[in-house]
Amino acid sequence: MKNYADSVAFLGQCGRFQQVMFFLLCASIVPNGFGAFTLVFLTDTPSHHCVVPDFNLTEDWHKTLIPIEVVNGKEQLSRCSRFRLDVVRNLSAQGLIPGRDVNLTDLEQEGCVDGWSYSRDIYQSTIVSEFDLVCSEQWKLTFISTVFFVGVLLGSFFSGLLSDRFGRKPVLFATMAIQMIFTFIQVFSTSWVMFTVLLFINGLGQMSNFVAALVLGTEILTGNLRVLYSSLGSCLSFTIGYMLLPLCAYFLRDWKSLLLSLSLPCLAYLPLWWLIPESPRWLLTQGRVEEAESVVRKAAKWNKVQAPTVIFQEYSVNNKTGTKEHHNALDLLRTSSIRITTLILFLVTFSTCTGYYGLSLNTSQLHADPYMSCFISAVVEVPAYITGWLALRFFPRRLSISFTLLLEAVSLFLIQLVPQRLSNLSIALEMLAKYAVTVTFSMAFAATAELYPTLLRNTAVGICSTVGRLGNCIAPFLITLNIYLLNLPNNIMGTLAVVSAFAALFLPESFGRPLPETIQQMHKRERIKCPCIPGKKPRIPVVLQDSPL
Repeated sequence: MKNYADSVAFLGQCGRFQQVMFFLLCASIVPNGFGAFTLVFLTDTPSHHCVVPDFNLTEDWHKTLIPIEVVNGKEQLSRCSRFRLDVVRNLSAQGLIPGRDVNLTDLEQEGCVDGWSYSRDIYQSTIVSEFDLVCSEQWKLTFISTVFFVGVLLGSFFSGLLSDRFGRKPVLFATMAIQMIFTFIQVFSTSWVMFTVLLFINGLGQMSNFVAALVLGTEILTGNLRVLYSSLGSCLSFTIGYMLLPLCAYFLRDWKSLLLSLSLPCLAYLPLWWLIPESPRWLLTQGRVEEAESVVRKAAKWNKVQAPTVIFQEYSVNNKTGTKEHHNALDLLRTSSIRITTLILFLVTFSTCTGYYGLSLNTSQLHADPYMSCFISAVVEVPAYITGWLALRFFPRRLSISFTLLLEAVSLFLIQLVPQRLSNLSIALEMLAKYAVTVTFSMAFAATAELYPTLLRNTAVGICSTVGRLGNCIAPFLITLNIYLLNLPNNIMGTLAVVSAFAALFLPESFGRPLPETIQQMHKRERIKCPCIPGKKPRIPVVLQDSPL
């Protein structure tokens, strides 16, 4: 029986149809780069201090009403307290001079009962200044970020199931619509609670769009173009959106304008509904052979080639005899071989997402300018994704993933050995770790899509993405552990990377093999066994294969 790639070989691998699909699907991923890190600017905390009421105070007392505190070895105005106003007014009325007649350390302090004054040197406004999420309310920022990532997690899970049930195309455009609509509605938030609820719904579409587009392109494209799309094309499209984010934020300094700029351009994606087809592979698994052939015949016209009279002969016969498989997420754990593959991928994606988002949040502080920090963090991903594409094209999947995870771990472990005076070396090692984990990120989901059959592919990628998003959720908390031990976050991420690197060696190898259509065709997991005869030297290792069933 011919596989799908053989059946559509007459189209070629890089005709006009494939080129257009490559470009359109890459374009659909760009908004994910916007949305994934928007919170960097929306939740950034401007410099602030307590409001100083316009009372009849002397100039000396007016200047000293806010206490001075030392933070990280630097003096700055207190952000959350001021000297008691009634006491200061009495002292000012008596003509006493602060620092000479009155010892400021003896004065009683109070909270910012009249609100806060926010600096506008960097931002006109953020949700922090909009809803006063500072001091005792600062915990809400971590909560907001966590709720967003929980939405991303649930969206990744359910979008995979829905995509395998109802098709790749409907889920792709539904998740794009969710991102656009709820990003726009967030502009009208009247409280942090309303903003958080809308952000959660927005998160349901965030990255779900990426997964749906990744799988759709993986199934439509074939050969080297498929590898180019699943590694370099999709990931660089995400990075383009990531790099455009600080550019938009730089010119639009208030949070409402920034959200509008990220939502309204998505209207341009509506015409893509009539240009991007459903996955022919998925249509075939549903027994919709005529629709699948219609898509391929349209592609043949675009490529100006002659299509055979019957393209999917074997599928047509199976459809007439009523043979059609039905699978669900439980099939990812049903047999021992598939279960081991799935659990290893869970570990790899969790470790990769934890490291990626943990290092992304940390590298955002590389430069005093937040816009430049975000841009630097995005730019380092460009060579990483190019490396990931080259690795997927020329090297085995599991060895490449294992190597980059070990490179990330070594870089993170070495940081704690660098003297404090060599801060630039520490930054270089951190950027090397970010580079390595980004390479792994680009390969992991592409390798996952290659391992599972068409009926389970989107479910598998979606659930693996869901497990990975658990790493997103803990990343903000993980970074805060440096207040207890400076290198604790790096050590945790490095240890996860080492464990995942060795686990990845036990994955099946999909390099140079066609995409499986059924569970029976899933790539077999190889293991190394070295039989030894007593009294003789060990033989050359023999490669054994486990049955997928």
